[in-house]
Amino acid sequence: MSSIKTYPLKDRMNKVSISDFATLPDSQTDISPFLQCLPNILKGKDFLEIVDKIVVAYHNKKAVIVMMGGHVIKCGLTPLLIALAERGVITGFTFNGASSIHDFEIALIGETSEDVSAYLQEGKFGMWEETGKLMNEAIQNAADNNIGMGEALGKMLIDMNAPYNAYSLLATGIRRKIPITVHVAIGTDIIHQHPSANGAAIGDASFTDFRLLTQLVTQLEDGGVVLNFGSAVILPEVFLKALTIARNLGHTVSHFTTADFDMIQQYRPLENVVKRPTEMGGKGYTFTGHHELMIPLLVHAIMSRL
Repeated sequence: MSSIKTYPLKDRMNKVSISDFATLPDSQTDISPFLQCLPNILKGKDFLEIVDKIVVAYHNKKAVIVMMGGHVIKCGLTPLLIALAERGVITGFTFNGASSIHDFEIALIGETSEDVSAYLQEGKFGMWEETGKLMNEAIQNAADNNIGMGEALGKMLIDMNAPYNAYSLLATGIRRKIPITVHVAIGTDIIHQHPSANGAAIGDASFTDFRLLTQLVTQLEDGGVVLNFGSAVILPEVFLKALTIARNLGHTVSHFTTADFDMIQQYRPLENVVKRPTEMGGKGYTFTGHHELMIPLLVHAIMSRL
């Protein structure tokens, strides 16, 4: 691994820039008339219900945990999620490795998402110096100081005063004291390709975040909400195990709401987020559609209700 070549991040061509990110509506914008137009049937009914459940959870100071894959960040949706976090609606974020990388790069350079096909041919895919060096340094620091990966990455962005921290969920988490846990599988992320990567540190930091997620899950009892935005495998599996531990330790964790938002419905989110966790009481929902349409609709509906 020590022979691997890395390249300056400034030389990379990116597909995503903050100039194309979603924006918040004017504070006077009210989409209640639109919501009133929705039929109280099938997904129209479900959508109104999930919006109301999130708003009720907020008013009752219940946990609202958002699990998200990297595509959500690449679709430019972080400003909307940051707005909900700033209002105190979202009480915790759960990332996979890709989410943390895209968010970190956005904070660093205001861009992310390289052209994989173009760089793969030359062995350059993912070999960007700053991303690997800085993130792996933060992860090593997390392991050395017994903190989670999400906290360490967010602290690094804050400490270095990254130029685009206003667009970063990791930085927002530190600033607003909102926990962000990061759950990775070794070998799935570009920073694992770098000579600075330490598998033991990655595992240690992510395992700390797994235990933190278990603590967050205990707060879902009687009115909490879990939203899964686009994670097909890692986060549904991690959530189910965290829920099992919470219940094993004596926490009931029932009568809460879950919802899966994705472009297609897949096995693990359906079973591990929507169906199995709510069998003791509560309700699970599914919503199928592109993130760049469905998440702005959801966020603006919540803001309108608030």
